Amino acid sequence: MEHKLTLLGSKTDYPTEYAPQYLEAFENKTPDRDYMVKLNCPEFTSLCPITGQPDFARIVIRYIPDRYLVESKSLKIYLFSFRNHGAFHEECVNIIMDDLVKLMSPKFIEVTGEFTARGGIAIHPRAAYGKPGTRYADIAADALLQL
Repeated sequence: MEHKLTLLGSKTDYPTEYAPQYLEAFENKTPDRDYMVKLNCPEFTSLCPITGQPDFARIVIRYIPDRYLVESKSLKIYLFSFRNHGAFHEECVNIIMDDLVKLMSPKFIEVTGEFTARGGIAIHPRAAYGKPGTRYADIAADALLQL
């Protein structure tokens, strides 16, 4: 699978609706070594699918790459595309994880959404994935039990 970086170093045109096609990946130069990449995205916004009110969150993505890594500017634009997207907090976290698994096929990935309180309740959904049939699947199962 050939990956080309097209957004880095160019003027940014932000999408007005959910746009997974903006995600780009680049080759991992050390695929034989396990290491963790943590991406802290403190300015995530989406819309409540019922009321249309904005929801604000910090999205934390941790992953162990295999052959590819996500390019950070493309991730920023992709996350921005949720700004006008109506989805519940739990759905946002699962969509992000599924899109990143499709893009990179990481050994392990965990996506956490730390949504600010609305109505007195803060929701912090977490989704995790590990490659099936590997020790990373067990790591993903364990990750969901951590607070």
